[in-house]
Amino acid sequence: MPSLKIKGVTVDFPFTPYPCQTDYMSKVIECLQNKVNGVLESPTGTGKTLCLLCATLAWRQYFKDTISARKIAEKMGGAELFSDRPLSSWGTSATDGDSPMYYTDVPKIIYASRTHSQLTQVIGELRNTSYRPKVCVLGSREQLCINQEVMKQESNHVKVHMCRAKVSTRSCLFYNNVEEKSTDKEIINSILDVEDLVKAGNKQRVCPYYLSRSLKQQAEIIFMPYNYLLDPKSRRAHNIELQGAVVIFDEAHNVEKMCEESTSFDLTPYDLTSALQAVDKLLHEQVGDAGKEEDLSETSSSALKLDITSVAKIKQIIMDLEMNINTFEIPPSSQGITKPGSFIYELFQKAQVTFDTKTSVAETIDQITGYLSSQPGIFLNTSGLQKLGDIIQLVFVGEAAEASGVHLEKRTRQFKVHIHADTSSSRKKQNADVWAPASSKKQGNVLSYWCFSPGFSMQELVQQGVRSIILTSGTLSPLSSFTAEMQIPFPVSLENPHVIQRDQIFVSVIDKGPDGTILSSAFDRRFLPANMASLGNTVGKTKTYFNGSASSSYKTLFP
Repeated sequence: MPSLKIKGVTVDFPFTPYPCQTDYMSKVIECLQNKVNGVLESPTGTGKTLCLLCATLAWRQYFKDTISARKIAEKMGGAELFSDRPLSSWGTSATDGDSPMYYTDVPKIIYASRTHSQLTQVIGELRNTSYRPKVCVLGSREQLCINQEVMKQESNHVKVHMCRAKVSTRSCLFYNNVEEKSTDKEIINSILDVEDLVKAGNKQRVCPYYLSRSLKQQAEIIFMPYNYLLDPKSRRAHNIELQGAVVIFDEAHNVEKMCEESTSFDLTPYDLTSALQAVDKLLHEQVGDAGKEEDLSETSSSALKLDITSVAKIKQIIMDLEMNINTFEIPPSSQGITKPGSFIYELFQKAQVTFDTKTSVAETIDQITGYLSSQPGIFLNTSGLQKLGDIIQLVFVGEAAEASGVHLEKRTRQFKVHIHADTSSSRKKQNADVWAPASSKKQGNVLSYWCFSPGFSMQELVQQGVRSIILTSGTLSPLSSFTAEMQIPFPVSLENPHVIQRDQIFVSVIDKGPDGTILSSAFDRRFLPANMASLGNTVGKTKTYFNGSASSSYKTLFP
């Protein structure tokens, strides 16, 4: 496996790289050394993923080695042994200065792509390199849970709550084995994708979901889908630490849309009604306990540390919010009412939710949700209450001191508030939900808060203290408009050419196979045996033609 020096970093690459691959790796290392962001375009087929992995892991190893060298120099009298090289230069850049460096300072690499299937391909590429970092891949319960009692539930909401209940009571055998198996060298030192993690879980009888969360703590490179990183709710749920991390977005042409979706929401009448029902259940329980002259906070059957007044305030907030949203009369023929993004604060202020109260409100909602979710017996739908808590944290991000009119106007400039009548399609979906109370099926308005700029999410990542953000894909051009949308600086950029030369490319349209069958990838034809056979024959005949020495016209292949 050849080694090459790029910007002082030794990179092990599986084969001799093309010039465009060397350029790509050079730009990656430049981003990491200088602690800056980069946007790198390299066409599909140029080995982008392999270059990205090798360059990043090589730089990380170099970073770690420089710390070792510095420690040795300090212990042995660095000034005398390395008189030609200042001690501060043993870091990776001038920005490290003379500050002490520790092995815990070595950045984690967070590698995000759109789907788990794409991540599986990336992990496959990693196995083809000489690098063997400690790896972790994050997934959902839907993908990783192996408890059959949980997985047989039809509703994902029920699965989540059943899982949490089993974990809190330690009644899941697979979860109980996580602590022991998370130190298993076979698991720690293996490069596992989601499917491998499930297989290992079944073999070792350990929960893959909680095992992945445990492995995350010691992992050097963490793989996850975009939304785990860009969605503040998912980021909190998976406890993703970004301070000092290197964040890579592969297939980044999808990032813009994901950024906008992660900071947008639709709050439906069903959400508010189900939230109200959940709070009502707790209030009735508290009133019942109070009638028995028992302090709710001291009863052994409850872990909730709230008084009845706090719970009642949450109920009043939900009712006020519902009333204010529904005060807008939407004509049947109208598409709804659109307001500036800052209008969202007016709506919530009428429900007594402001920057000053948002922390206590969100914490109370979290406590109520956690308590109701952990109760044995029939599972109560707390999705609406959870959604409201997430929305409050999304809208009121930041501190109360920042809540000036100018600041809020600047923050919400790229947002719009849209209030519209609940459509029949959304109501049909809600009515099909077995958890939906009868009262949730009434007509009401939907509160939508839409983000029209991906920069909001990107700025949040920067504020979390990441070392570098690298956006890369085969199709990012024009880079100027793409980077402008992100609203963060990208000092490093690259538009790579392809490794294939123009004289190696032949483009043609083939509408029929050798047997005269019309080729089609339409959904209703793609799996027809005749279509698949003809497509296979087309590929085979074309390959034979170009591998041979035929001199006849290409068109004679398919008359």
